[in-house]
Amino acid sequence: MAWRIVQWLALAALALWSLFVGVADLSAAELFGGGGESLRILLTSRVPRLASILVAGGSLAISGLIMQRITQNRFVSPTTAGTMEWCRLGVMAAIIFFPDAPALLRVGSAFAVSLVGTSVFLAFASRIRRSDSVLVPLTGMMLGGVVNAAATFFAYQCDIVQNIASWLQGNFSLVICGNYELLYIGIPFMALAYLYADRFTIAGMGRDTSTSLGLDHSAIVRAGLVIVSVVSSITIVGVGNIPFVGLVVPNIVSIFRGDSVRGMLFDTAWLGAILVLSCDMLGRLLISPYEIPVGIILSVVGGAVFLALLLGGRRHG
Repeated sequence: MAWRIVQWLALAALALWSLFVGVADLSAAELFGGGGESLRILLTSRVPRLASILVAGGSLAISGLIMQRITQNRFVSPTTAGTMEWCRLGVMAAIIFFPDAPALLRVGSAFAVSLVGTSVFLAFASRIRRSDSVLVPLTGMMLGGVVNAAATFFAYQCDIVQNIASWLQGNFSLVICGNYELLYIGIPFMALAYLYADRFTIAGMGRDTSTSLGLDHSAIVRAGLVIVSVVSSITIVGVGNIPFVGLVVPNIVSIFRGDSVRGMLFDTAWLGAILVLSCDMLGRLLISPYEIPVGIILSVVGGAVFLALLLGGRRHG
């Protein structure tokens, strides 16, 4: 209980600090006075940005945890499975065929394409021996590379390269009140992950174990795919690609919390939110008053940890 209090206090302190980090300085007098430019900036920009960071970080981390359980591979996440690339392809298809499509239609298109694409990845992954676990994420990254190349080709053909470029790096700087609320769709799916937590834990033991305990392994995998695809889709449409959160965070949490999804769920969401918020603040502070997109910071941090995990896995293998 004491550790939970420390976690909440740490997140609250970092979140409060983030509200005062940015190009515009907020005046405490105006904020407490209930009016002025500072209050407008806080309510229309800083608070929506903070909310989107917390939801995106927590939901992506939980998505990575689910993928690692249903694939029985700790190197798999929406980044290494190519899910994000399939989402971009889906959004691009919506833009090409429905140029004036609302954001919700783009999310639907991204969800449908990523669901099919991630299912293709799982079909490939199921044919790889468990002893060759490193090949699973490499297969996903190669598939993602092919999809990304195809998306870029069609983007050039349809003259929407600028749209594609905006999804390559996650960036919260453009988040304001009115254009980020789609991310809230991820909250009920995080609740769904909690309801299915024990099933995901059992699914991580393999199909035979799940079946012997009376569970439908395929149904559990499908539920996990839906959660992962929805979260990835709303993230891509809302703020762009946020890499490696779903890979790094579950691996760190499992060191301290074991392999129970229910036991890891809160800590995974908490650390995911902390990681994305910390990297976003770092991007705001390094070259202030300019910003480094959070996707670049996370690519460096997540890529380094991913490499360490790969090398560590090979040494222990």
